[in-house]
Amino acid sequence: MNFSLGSCFLFLAGLSGVLSSRVLELSDKFIDISNEGLWFVKFYAPWCAHCRRLEPVWAHVAQTLYNSPIRVAKVDCTRFPAVATHFKIRAYPTIIFIKGSSLHEYQGEREKEEMVNYALRMSQSAVQKLTHADSLGDLKESHPVFFGFVGKQQGPLWEIFAVHAEKYQPHSWFYAMSHEIIKHEIKPPNETAVFVYKEEEAFFFDATPELIDNKEALNETLDKWINTERFGFFPKITRSNINELMDTGKYIAIVIVAENKLNEITQTERDFKDMVEGLIKQRKSDLHPRFQFGWMGSPELANSIAMSELTVPHLLVLNSTTSHHHMPDDDPVLMTPEAISIFLEQIHNQQAPAYGGNNWPVRLYRGFFETRTTLINMWRGNPVLTALVFGLPLGFLSLICYSVCCADILDAEEEEAPDTHEKKD
Repeated sequence: MNFSLGSCFLFLAGLSGVLSSRVLELSDKFIDISNEGLWFVKFYAPWCAHCRRLEPVWAHVAQTLYNSPIRVAKVDCTRFPAVATHFKIRAYPTIIFIKGSSLHEYQGEREKEEMVNYALRMSQSAVQKLTHADSLGDLKESHPVFFGFVGKQQGPLWEIFAVHAEKYQPHSWFYAMSHEIIKHEIKPPNETAVFVYKEEEAFFFDATPELIDNKEALNETLDKWINTERFGFFPKITRSNINELMDTGKYIAIVIVAENKLNEITQTERDFKDMVEGLIKQRKSDLHPRFQFGWMGSPELANSIAMSELTVPHLLVLNSTTSHHHMPDDDPVLMTPEAISIFLEQIHNQQAPAYGGNNWPVRLYRGFFETRTTLINMWRGNPVLTALVFGLPLGFLSLICYSVCCADILDAEEEEAPDTHEKKD
C-alpha cells in the first residue's frame, strides 16, 4: 500500500513539473513552421553541462514570456540532427530568436532578465513610435539606456537612424518621437536630432549640416556613435561583452571585485566600487567622452588581461586601441577620488606606465599564463581527475620511449657480440 502511494506521489509530482514548464519541446517538424510567428529557441544536447545549467533559467524565461506572443522552446539536437543542420548549429547551447525569415543569435548573458528583455525587444519593430506625452517617463524608468529620434521622420538622418536601429536592435532600444512629446523633458538642438538617454541625461549626436549632406560620412559617424553610446556608465563587464566594449575606442576603466555564488561582495569591495561610481556621476560630462567605466565580478578575466594575480578590489584601465593596460602604483583600497582622477588624467595624457600590448612576446606569455592558470584551477577543483588526465598520457608516452630505447640497446648488444665459437681439432 505504501509503495502504491509513493509511486502515485512521484507520478503526480512529475506530472506537475511537466505542466508547470512552459518550454515547448520541438522536433524536426519545426523546420516547416519556424517562419510562422515569433520563436525563442534553445538548441541543446543532453550531455552538455552548460545546457544543463541553463535549463532552470530557460524555464523561468518561458514562464515570464508565457502571456506574450513569443513562444519559448528547445530542440534536442542529438535526437533531431536535421534541425541542427538546418539552423547551422555549431555549439551547445545556442539560443536563436526567430522572427519570420530573420534569425538572430543571442550573444548576451545567460540570465533571465537579460534574455527576457532581449526577446521582448526583438519581438517589436526596430524603431518604436511614442504617441503619448507620458511615454517618455515610462521609458526612463524601464530602460537604463535608449536611443531617440526627434522630428519629422524623413531625410538622411532619419533614414540612416532607422538602418542602424535594425543593426543594433539586439543591443538597445530605439524610439521616434515628436517635439511635442518631449518639450518638458528634453531640449533638442535642431529640428531633427538623435540622442541617447542614460543616467537621467540626454546626450545628442552632433549632426552638423555638412555631415548630413554627406551620407557616407553620416552613416559611418552615426554607426560609431551608437556603438560607443549603447552602454551604460557603469555596466558589468563579462567575457561576452568585453570585446564589444573594446570596439568603443575609449579607455576601459574596470573595477575588479570578487562575487560569491550569491553575487555578494565584501564591504571593502563595495565601498571601493561605490566610490568609483560616485566619481563617474560627479564628472560624467568630463570623463564620458574619453572613458568607458565598468566592473567585473570575477578577477579571473582581469588576471588574464594583466597576466598576473590581482588583489581585490582593484582598478585596471585598458587602452582599447593598443591593447595596453594601466594599473595604479598605490593600493586601490587606499586611493581617494582625487587620486583616481589624477591616475585617469595621467593615462589620458600618456604619462602613466603602460603594460602588455599585442606583440608576439606578449601573446606567447599570455598563452603560457592562461595555460598555467587553467591547470592550477583544474588541480584545485579536482586533483585526482587532473592527475589522471595528464598522468595517463605521460605514462603511456614514457612506456613507449622506454620500449624504443630498450629495443635499440638490445639490438646493439646483439650486433656487437663476437662469434667466438670455433671448431676445435
